[in-house]
Amino acid sequence: MIYLLDSNACIQHLNQRSTSVSRQLAKIPPRDIAVCSVVKAELFHGAMKSQNPANTLAKQNAFLNQFISLPFDDRAAEVYGQVKANLERLGQPIGPNDFLIAAIALANNLTLVTHNSTEFSRVLGLRLQDWEVATS
Repeated sequence: MIYLLDSNACIQHLNQRSTSVSRQLAKIPPRDIAVCSVVKAELFHGAMKSQNPANTLAKQNAFLNQFISLPFDDRAAEVYGQVKANLERLGQPIGPNDFLIAAIALANNLTLVTHNSTEFSRVLGLRLQDWEVATS
């Protein structure tokens, strides 16, 4: 496992808004990709607000079930505390769910795939890739 998908990468692929995200996903074996419980919660929340929740949930589950699912566990909780305290000290907090996602990525030594580079780049040691930017 190498990559952790952020919500925005999943949404871009699911809604067919980014061919570059879809191309990257097609190149990488599913065993090298993970999605965490926090991202799933964000996606499921969006599905419940959609015009057709049952259809959206089915589409999301078919996509998500291809990948390893990572929980927010005790190791991630420890990393979360370190990351949040550090960014608060610097006066540069990020979104509450982003702290959780970053902690899971760091705890599992993964590269976070996100278009939200501005916010996540504040997290020391977090590796990022933006698949929405055309890659070769």
